[in-house]
Amino acid sequence: MGGLRGDIREWWERGRALAAANPLVVDIGVALLVQGAMTMPFVVPRAAESPPATWAAYGLSTLTVVPLVWRRRAPVAVLFAVLAAGALYRLTVDGPGQPLPYTGLVVVYTIAALSPARGRLVAGVVLLVAVPVGVWFNTRSARELTFSVFVLAAAYVFGRLTDARQRAHRVEAEQAAARERARIAREMHDILSHAVSLMIVQAEAGPVAVRAAPERAEAAFDAISATGRDAMVQLRRMLGVLRENDGVPLREPQPGLAELPALLDRVRAGSELDVVYRTVGRVRPLSGSVAATVFRVVQEALTNTVRHAGARTVTVQLTYGDSHLCVRVTDDGRGPQAGAVGRRGGHGLVGIRERAAALGGSAVTGRGEDGRGFEVRVRIPVPAAMEAGR
Repeated sequence: MGGLRGDIREWWERGRALAAANPLVVDIGVALLVQGAMTMPFVVPRAAESPPATWAAYGLSTLTVVPLVWRRRAPVAVLFAVLAAGALYRLTVDGPGQPLPYTGLVVVYTIAALSPARGRLVAGVVLLVAVPVGVWFNTRSARELTFSVFVLAAAYVFGRLTDARQRAHRVEAEQAAARERARIAREMHDILSHAVSLMIVQAEAGPVAVRAAPERAEAAFDAISATGRDAMVQLRRMLGVLRENDGVPLREPQPGLAELPALLDRVRAGSELDVVYRTVGRVRPLSGSVAATVFRVVQEALTNTVRHAGARTVTVQLTYGDSHLCVRVTDDGRGPQAGAVGRRGGHGLVGIRERAAALGGSAVTGRGEDGRGFEVRVRIPVPAAMEAGR
């Protein structure tokens, strides 16, 4: 049953995409469907006293349907055309009647869904006059008038609901695009800030190493090259979301805990830092979003240490609790300056807090517990449902 629902949903989505790409084809299909409905009174058996089903009457009934092809382009003008064709049908021939005002329902729905307030007002005034006049020429019964008003009002309400739903979808799409742009900007900041910081440290140390220890200079240049290549790989991976292949974004996996050792090795090779990595608690797989957040938090914290701390040692510790994961990065550098606690790293620390908050967690930055250095501590809830593979 689940597979059948999935197939139906897939076909429905394909149909919606096809309709959005070919609105004229859809409008022609709607007109043909209405024409089919209006043909029924001409082909089904009728009582002998009923009006004759002549070709002239059928042609004029078709004339009321043809304007529907342009209903999206000029809905109010189509309303006038339909009313004029209907009046011509009623005044010139005595053909079969219709159980429902099919063309009127389609036009009213379209006006409600697509027209601005002014167009809807004009259409409402016209229908307030046209509907009673049409009923007077037809049966002059209160029952027909009540029925006509009810079905046209229902079509109008459905049109307004469609407009509201489409507006909500557009707002949701715009918000999703804004979130994606913010994510890409944050990822680019993390990648470039980390890579450039390591490259600057190595480039500044290069001239000294050339004179004092040529072999260290060669290692520095190798580290610069490796850092630059890694940054390019990550940027290509991240910007793949902006490319499309047959309308499908090319999304590659975000970095996770498997890439963390390589990140620490690059920091060790690109600086004089002694990087210590340890875990506490039962290590277990994490969801992709949590693992990517952990990687970026550690990357940004290490970047801040390289750029600002003047430290010799930095410790990265992951503590696995029963319902949370705590990421702690501490160094033995000079720590935050007076009056600027928590602001070292500028937008980078803001990004860390945003990443933690996006997963329902929290981030604390400032002086280390022993009063020395700088500490970044992030706590992320990891319930069993978020663990990978469960």
